[in-house]
Amino acid sequence: MESSALITIGLPSALAIIMFGLGLTLTIGDFRRIGRSPRAVLVALALQLFALPALAFGLIELFDLAPLLAIGMMLLAASPGGTTANLYSHLFRGDVALNITLTAINAVLAAITVPIITNFAIGYFGADGEVGLQFGKVVQVIAIVLAPVAIGMIVRRFSPAFATAADRPVRIFSVGVLALVSVGALVAERDDVADYARQVGLVTALFCLSSLALGYTGARLLRLARPQAIATSMEVGIHNTAVAMTIALSVLESSEAAIPAAVYSVLMYVLAAAFGFLITRTDRAADDSVDRVPAVH
Repeated sequence: MESSALITIGLPSALAIIMFGLGLTLTIGDFRRIGRSPRAVLVALALQLFALPALAFGLIELFDLAPLLAIGMMLLAASPGGTTANLYSHLFRGDVALNITLTAINAVLAAITVPIITNFAIGYFGADGEVGLQFGKVVQVIAIVLAPVAIGMIVRRFSPAFATAADRPVRIFSVGVLALVSVGALVAERDDVADYARQVGLVTALFCLSSLALGYTGARLLRLARPQAIATSMEVGIHNTAVAMTIALSVLESSEAAIPAAVYSVLMYVLAAAFGFLITRTDRAADDSVDRVPAVH
């Protein structure tokens, strides 16, 4: 893919603003909350850091994706949960405080996990001649992911009024950037977009649904409360795809590697909403059936 100012400067700058906006919503208290519900945090992080990459890897092998699309899938799996997970968790009565805590932790961990998982994918899928993530680019990932979050948190600490006022404009900007990057990635590969949709459409849909289900059922099997299970499900299933696409386009310089995240960015909102309605109805039906059981005297 040909480099341009939009890709090399515009996208990283836009992502930095998005991550700065994320920082404006976080406080040190969000990290301290780990001590109040450590098991819920550990369960969600284990699913996100270990189960998701394993799930993506399995789907890649099953569908035999091309190397760059495979790298894009692993980059998608490594990308942190997005702030949209907080909204979906709120809509379906999840533990939003847990979502906020996980978002804060993931924003920090992503600076480490994204380069590790992406480098593994580049080496394993044999795309060294086409893309690369050397030390300098790892530093670039840290700079555009972690540093703006820290700056946003500092601004909120000393100017909460500004943080509150900037929240809505930054969210609107984030949605706009995500839409532009998604369209841009698809346009850049317009000659092959139908083939890519055939290759990764089903894979990304299965990955999204499996991630949502894994987050919910995994949390329930490990005896977390229903609100925590819903929060975990949304955090694991809804990704900050702007991170994945920006790294693919501006760091790896590959529009093909951005395709899985671009497709996922469209699917995840629809599938997450459908999944939320499903588990809400299922849980309500289960509660009703329990209420109808006659008491034994």
